[in-house]
This record gives sequence, C-alpha cells and structure tokens, in this order.
Amino acid sequence: MDSSLPQKDRRARFAAEARAERPDVALLCLLIGTEADPALDEAGLDAAQIELDRLAGMLPFGLTGPHAWARALEELLGARLGFRGTPGEYARLESSLLHEVLRRGRGLPILLSVLWTEVARRAGAPVYGVALPGHFVVGLGTPEEPARSVLVDPYAGGRPLTRQETETMVTGATGAPLEPSMLNPAEPLHVVIRILNNIRAWASTRPERGDVALWAVELSLLLPSHPARLRYERAQLLVRRGDFLAGAAELDEYATVVEAVEPATASTIRAKARAARARLN
Repeated sequence: MDSSLPQKDRRARFAAEARAERPDVALLCLLIGTEADPALDEAGLDAAQIELDRLAGMLPFGLTGPHAWARALEELLGARLGFRGTPGEYARLESSLLHEVLRRGRGLPILLSVLWTEVARRAGAPVYGVALPGHFVVGLGTPEEPARSVLVDPYAGGRPLTRQETETMVTGATGAPLEPSMLNPAEPLHVVIRILNNIRAWASTRPERGDVALWAVELSLLLPSHPARLRYERAQLLVRRGDFLAGAAELDEYATVVEAVEPATASTIRAKARAARARLN
C-alpha cells in the first residue's frame, strides 16, 4: 500500500508551518525532503524526528555553559557519530535533505548546522544558527552577549571557531570585515530560504533536473515573503519542461506585477508568453 503523502497535502503542511508563530525548522526541512523523495511518508517524518530526539538523549546531563555544550556536541556528533562535511557534498542533492543527512552523516554546512541546532535545542542547550556569508555555523550561549558565546563549525565536525578564524572566513567570502550583525541568530525562515536557494543552485547546473528546480521554486513561493521574480523563474521552468500553457499564464501574471514600474519589461515578458503558447501549434 502506498503511504506517501500527496503533493497537495505536503505543500499545504509546508505552507502552514512556514506561517506558524514559531516555525519548526526540522519539520520544514523534512517536508522539503518529501519533494525529493516521495517515499518519505508520515512514518519517515516521525522516524527522523525521533532520531533527533534520540541523539539529544545521548548528550550528558547537567551541562552548563556554552563551552561545555560545544565540547559535548563535538564529541558526540562530530567525533563519535561522524557527522561532518566533505567537498564532494556540494555535488549531491542528498546533502541538502535533512533525512539523508541523518542517514549518511554527511551534508552541507547549513544542514549539518540544522542537525546540530535541533539536537542541542532538544537537550536544553542555549543554541542558535548563524548565517555567516558563504558558511553556516552554530552559536552556543547568549546571542546578545557574543563575547560569552561559542561558535562551532558542524561542517568540520563541530570544531570551535576562534574570533580570528571567523573573521578570516567572512573576509575570504566577501572581501569585507566581519560585522557584528553577521553573528545574529538566523531566523527560521531565512534558514529554509537558504536551503531552497542551495537546491535551486544545484539544479541550475543540471538541466536534466528541471523537476528539482521547479519544486524548489514552488516551495519558495509558499513562504510568507519571497521575491516576485521567482514567479518568472517558475514560468521559465514550466516552458522548458513543455508545460507551455501554464508557463505562459505565469508569464502573463508576472508581467502584470511588474508593469507599473517596468512597462518595457512587462511588454517583453508578454511577448515570451505569446511565444510559449505558439509552441502548441
């Protein structure tokens, strides 16, 4: 018997969770996984959440202070269980899927950081994600007092980062110095957006995986706030996949959105919509 979740139900649940007062990042990441792997059913979602609980239960009791939490997480998740990243992970879609990261012990920095954060949070640690430019890490401690917090790099097995290492990392990615605002906790939906952007970037270099690009864009459009241009991206993907009518309709709707501020652009987009419909003849 097929126990997979129907797409409309998966997406309705994703949209509802994204609009919750306190979105569950783990659940949103797992629902992203159901798009890539429809076999990931309700039991699979529950199993992944239970595994996160189990990992949290493996941490020592009575930990106090960010340094103690950092050491315990590095010892358990990094050293003992081997969760970390490798350069090859950037070529794998599985590295952006939480249930696969749990299974394989490998992933991109942001997914490993989600895992670290979820395990630590469930164990009672003061923990938050930090979206540094070009690299996602985890903070332990009080965000309002960064000098008393510890940054760890789950991609490197949970290794603590010195201030100098953090500054070097940011400068290498941006050419600019580290700004205090870069150390602020990442908002839950910012984490989800960044994951979906990674998936879109992965698919953009693989024309044969237009299916992945399409569902990543469509999930992005379900978030409460998103760039209007995503509709144009969705339209182009639909046309490339041969769904000319739906793609043309999306192009016309996007043209209506931009017409007030960019009439010439709107005219060009409507011409593309007519061209898409013409391909049906």
